[in-house]
Amino acid sequence: MADDNNTVSDLADLKEIAGNAPQGDAAEIARVTAPLREREVDAQGRSYATGRRKDAVARVWVKPGTGKITINGKDQETYFARPTLRLIINQPFEITDRVGQYDVIATASGGGLSGQAGAVKHGIAQALSKYEPELRGTVKAAGFLTRDSRVVERKKYGKAKARRSFQFSKR
Repeated sequence: MADDNNTVSDLADLKEIAGNAPQGDAAEIARVTAPLREREVDAQGRSYATGRRKDAVARVWVKPGTGKITINGKDQETYFARPTLRLIINQPFEITDRVGQYDVIATASGGGLSGQAGAVKHGIAQALSKYEPELRGTVKAAGFLTRDSRVVERKKYGKAKARRSFQFSKR
């Protein structure tokens, strides 16, 4: 049931109908209209999350502090010797301008070092968004809340690897 007042024949008509719609970029509109999530903090003032990548799983606790990151009881420089892995872990703090403001305690298991670094990054991003719900949009826009679900494909029988066939002999 469309009457003459609500019919749209041109984009200018749509602008008149919209009337007092908020102006600005989409992130600002989403921030204003989206309901803020509740802050999830335990009795010790920490926020907990589980991060996963490949076969690695990381349990991560985030609390306010001086920026110290501990993985499996070791400092991050000791556990992740490669600078690229430490860079991966610090990405959620850099994107939210929170470098040096939170202490991280993580336990990582399974997979290799690269997978564990990705799992810790995933866990830090989730725990950070639980501690400060207003950061969720920034972290989500960067793609840090999405689990990287790529895993190694299993080896099939009759094949050298997952898809590689054995060398074919013509004679």
